Amino acid sequence: MTQSRTHTCGELRLTNAGERVKLCGWMENVRVVSASLAFVVLRDFYGTTQAVAETEDLVNTFKAITKESTVSIEGTVRERGNKNPKQATGDIEVVPERVEVLGRCRYNELPFQINRSREADEAQRLKYRYLDLRNPEVKNNIVLRCQVTAALRRAMTEHGFLEITTPILTASSPEGARDYLVPARNHPGKFYALPQAPQQFKQLLMTSGFDRYFQMAPCFRDEDARADRSPGEFYQLDMEMAFATQDDVFSVIEDVLPPVFAKYGLYGRASAAPFTRISYRDAMETYGTDKPDLRIDLRVQDVTELLSGCGFGPFAEGPVKAVVVSDFHEARKWIDRTLSSAEVVSGGKAYWFRLDDKGEVVGGISKFVAPIREQVVSALNLKPNSFVALSSGKDALKTAGVLVKTLGAAVPGHMDKEQYAFCWIVDFPMYEIGEESGELEFCHNPFSMPSGGLDVLERARRGEVDPLTITADQYDLVCNGVELSSGAVRNHDPEIMVRAFELVRLGEADVKAKFPAMYNAFCYGAPPHAGIAPGLDRMVMLLAGEESIREIIPFPMNKNAMDVMMDAPGTVTDRQLQELHIAIVGDSDV
Repeated sequence: MTQSRTHTCGELRLTNAGERVKLCGWMENVRVVSASLAFVVLRDFYGTTQAVAETEDLVNTFKAITKESTVSIEGTVRERGNKNPKQATGDIEVVPERVEVLGRCRYNELPFQINRSREADEAQRLKYRYLDLRNPEVKNNIVLRCQVTAALRRAMTEHGFLEITTPILTASSPEGARDYLVPARNHPGKFYALPQAPQQFKQLLMTSGFDRYFQMAPCFRDEDARADRSPGEFYQLDMEMAFATQDDVFSVIEDVLPPVFAKYGLYGRASAAPFTRISYRDAMETYGTDKPDLRIDLRVQDVTELLSGCGFGPFAEGPVKAVVVSDFHEARKWIDRTLSSAEVVSGGKAYWFRLDDKGEVVGGISKFVAPIREQVVSALNLKPNSFVALSSGKDALKTAGVLVKTLGAAVPGHMDKEQYAFCWIVDFPMYEIGEESGELEFCHNPFSMPSGGLDVLERARRGEVDPLTITADQYDLVCNGVELSSGAVRNHDPEIMVRAFELVRLGEADVKAKFPAMYNAFCYGAPPHAGIAPGLDRMVMLLAGEESIREIIPFPMNKNAMDVMMDAPGTVTDRQLQELHIAIVGDSDV
C-alpha cells in the first residue's frame, strides 16, 4: 500500500495474523471496558478494523481522542476471540503499539451519528455533506455512480463512439427551460449561457464528419427540484450517430444498458432487446401516462359510454376511466387512505366500487352501478373480489394513470417489482396547443424530424393536414415508470427546419437568428443523424433503489437550488459587479 499505511481497514484477514501493520483512518468508536481494556473501531474508505488497547496508557490515549479524528495505528494482527461474521475483517483484530493523531476532530458533539446520518434532517445532511459521505451506506451510492459511469464509457467506446467534450460557456438558446446566464466581462451587456444540453454541438459534430459521439455531459437548467430531478445541474450519457435511424439508436441502447442494469442494480433482471415499443397515444390511453411502469399489470379502460348515464353527477360530462384490480381483499379504511394519496398526486377525484365474494356490487358508488351490474361486469370482465377505481372529467386520464401506479404497487400480486422493465415511447406529437398562449407550439424538441418530412409540413401549411396530427420521429426511454431520456431523429434539412418553425409563427429569419451555427452548417450538407441522452443521475437512482436523486449526487443542492454547505448562491462585491458592468436593482441581499 502507498503512503504511510501497510493495509487498508477492510483488507486484513486471518492469513495476516502475526504481521506487524500500520492502519490509517477515522476513529469511529471507543468502547472502554476497564482501565486497561478498550475496543476501538477504525474506519477508512475500504472498511473497518477493530483494535484492542490492553494497557492503561493506550486506553487513556484513545479516551483522549475525539470521535472522527483521523489516526494511525501501528501494531500486530491477531485472531479475534469473539469473531464478527458480519464484518469483512471480523476474524482479526490489531493490538496497537503506537498511536498517532493525524487530524484531530475539534468537536465533542457531531451534527449526527455518522452511521445513522440518513436518519438525520436533510438540511443537516446537506450542510455537513462531507460527514454524511463518511457513512458507508451513503458513500456506496457514490461508488456505484463511479462504477456505472465507467461501465457506460467502456460500452460506448466498444461500440465505436468517441468521447468528445463540448463547450460549457455558450450562447443562450430557447430549449424549453430557463438558462443560467454568465456575464461576459470583456463584452459589456452580453452574456454566455451554461448549456441546457449539448444538443446543437453534437449535431454540429455530425455535420463536421464525426460518425459516433458520446460524453458524460453536464447540463444546466434553472428548474425547480423534484424527487427525480436535481435543480441546477445534472449529467447525461449524451450520444449521437451519423447516417442513423431510430432503429440504429435503439439497437445501441438496448445493447449497452441491460448488462449495466443487471450487473449493478438491486435486481438481477433487465429487459432484453428488443424493448417494448408503445406509441404515445396508446401509452396515454392504456396506462394514463407516457411513462408507464411495465412491471404493473393494471390497465386503464374507457367506460364513458357505459357509465356516463348511470345517474352519478361527476360522470355525466365524461370522459370516465376505470382501473380494475382483481383478487382484491382490502378493507374500507385501506381504500380511503390509498385513493386519497392518489388524489394528492393527480389533483383529480377518484371513485370506486367493488364486487364482493358473491359477485355483488358494494361500496363507494355502488348504488349507481348496481342497476346496470350485468353490463358493467360483462364490459370489464369482472370476477368476484374485483375492485374498480374510477376517474372522470378533464383530468380523468391523468388520475387513472396515478391509480394504475398506486394500486399496482400497493395491492399484492399486480407488480413484478424485482426487475428493470424498459420500454420505448414513440410517435410523439410534433405540435400542441400551448396552455398559456392558446396557439400552436412545438410539443417537445423543435429539432426532431417530422414523420412525413417536408411533404406533411407543406400539406399542413395548405390546410390539408391538421398540424396536431403530425407526429415526430421522437422517442422516450422509460424504465420502471421513470423517463430516462428523450431522443429523436434530427431535422437535418434547412428547408424542413424552416417549414417546421413557420407553423409556430417563426420565419426563416427567426431560425437563422436563433440557431445560426446549426442552420448554416446544415446548408453545407448534413448527414441524417439521430441520438439520445439517458440521464446518468436517474439511472443510478434506479440502480441504487433510491427515492430521491439527491442520494446519488456527491454534493447536491437542496429543494430550493441552494448549496447550504458552500453557501451558494451568495453575494459578491461591488467591485466584481462593476467589472462585469452589472447593477443590481430592486430587492436584494447585496
